[in-house]
Amino acid sequence: MYQDCFAPCPDIYLLNHSVGRMPLGAEASLREHFLAPWEQGDPEPWPLWLESIARFQAGLGRLFNSAAENFCPQTNISSALGKVIGGLPPRRGRDVILFCEHDFPSVGFVLQQAERLGFQTRMIPAREDAQQLAVWDSALGPDVHSVLLTHAHFNSGKLIPVEEITRLARAREIFSIVDIAQSAGVIPIDLVQWQADVVLGSCVKWLCGGPGAGFLWLEAETAARLAPLDVGWFSHSAPFEFDINHFEYADGSARFWGGTPSILPYVVAGHALDLASRIGVATVRQHNIALTQKIVSKVDPACLRAPADPALRSGTLVLALPDQDTVVARLREARVRFDVRPLGLRLSPHIYNTPEEIDTVVECLNGGGQ
Repeated sequence: MYQDCFAPCPDIYLLNHSVGRMPLGAEASLREHFLAPWEQGDPEPWPLWLESIARFQAGLGRLFNSAAENFCPQTNISSALGKVIGGLPPRRGRDVILFCEHDFPSVGFVLQQAERLGFQTRMIPAREDAQQLAVWDSALGPDVHSVLLTHAHFNSGKLIPVEEITRLARAREIFSIVDIAQSAGVIPIDLVQWQADVVLGSCVKWLCGGPGAGFLWLEAETAARLAPLDVGWFSHSAPFEFDINHFEYADGSARFWGGTPSILPYVVAGHALDLASRIGVATVRQHNIALTQKIVSKVDPACLRAPADPALRSGTLVLALPDQDTVVARLREARVRFDVRPLGLRLSPHIYNTPEEIDTVVECLNGGGQ
């Protein structure tokens, strides 16, 4: 019933782990909230543009159960992570930033630069099962300053037990940063329940908000302990003071904002977030599980690289098939949109995908017949 809420696609689109399809009305929203104020120029467009930023923040607040002002717009997760790392206070005897070898490479690249600020990096190796709390219990040692947790791994579709790990981190006074790029919009997330220190996200994937509309979440009490190096006039407590000799951090998440913000991405994403709220992430999750389980029930369990149990899996199925080249050819002939990573094929059905489309996918996976 939700197919009509999105731009039509003649193919079977299962690339939602990469880019979600555009919601209908996005172009009209862009004209109304970005182009029209700019074109008219009277009144001056900035007040109207900043209303779109506020709409974006409010949409995030509804989805993740938090106050709108706790969300700071960011270009992408990598940039946001760099700002957070640059603002961390040093702690005697604690200089390790812990992350996982299965994290998206871009965040690893950012964390490596933290060594220039006096930190050391340590990875939980790929051979360890990051879904096991015992792995994190062992790794969160007394020398760990901060830990990066990727809620849903891009390469395997595995979900990490974030709430349990952040509880461990809090008990040990370890700063926690959570990346929800691959779970936002398909897995219900309650930030109050998680109690992470910082959460980083993006709207380009399951939220169908396009690129450039990332965000950084943290509460005011946490923000007060951080002093980011990457700042600008929108990070200032009084951005219209215009005194080059005086800078004072804004309260709350806004201190991470930086210079003059982009507007266009947040107009598009704000429209998409409104649709996501109307549909409901729980509805998306239920539909995604129903469709992915149709595939799981029809393939050899040995082919699964994502967990068979949907409670342990993100919205993405990863399959390693012995005749992969042949299957890839069949899928492409059937106009299925997917991709291939080192662990296998990635298939990610969204709310606009139908059971009939998944039947076609299953036929391709099984040699043309079920």
